[in-house]
Amino acid sequence: MPTVLSIQTAQARRVQINERAILTAIHKLPVSGAVSVMPMGLAGDEQADLSVHGGLDKAVYAYPFEHYPFWQVARAQAGVSGIDESLPFGAVGENLTLRGVLETDVWVGDVLKFASCELRVTQPREPCYKFNAVMGYNGAAKAMAQNGCCGFYLAVDQPGRLSAGESFELIPGPRRLRITEMFNAKMFKHMR
Repeated sequence: MPTVLSIQTAQARRVQINERAILTAIHKLPVSGAVSVMPMGLAGDEQADLSVHGGLDKAVYAYPFEHYPFWQVARAQAGVSGIDESLPFGAVGENLTLRGVLETDVWVGDVLKFASCELRVTQPREPCYKFNAVMGYNGAAKAMAQNGCCGFYLAVDQPGRLSAGESFELIPGPRRLRITEMFNAKMFKHMR
């Protein structure tokens, strides 16, 4: 059964990216214990740029743990200095690090049903320059686009609480558009 390995939040803060001070909350850190899930996201979490992150349809960002080895190898091949043996949970900027569900398994409208809340899949995450910065090399966004390891956003259909280690059921929605198909269409549009 799919599981939440870790839950991460962050407050927006200014960081230097490409010699500019940028407001971001991409640097998510694990939290312990149960976290409240509300219509606009997790308690204690912020989004700095609501034009691309956050809001009702992008309240929570989920990412498959199965992609973490790919990023470790990609960072090593890019010569990122000071990388650890493994990336910490939240390294991709996600709120929920999931095990057992990939983008190929998820369709827009599917529901992740937890014990006390329900989260609906809305769209894939699109990589940006902030993702390059957090991964430590300029080709990270392109690698995400080429490999489709994007994760997905969730809307909160039923508020409640979540804890790391909690399993969930993937309830099929209308099954009209797979996350991978939507992601590929968005990336093709940007590359034209």
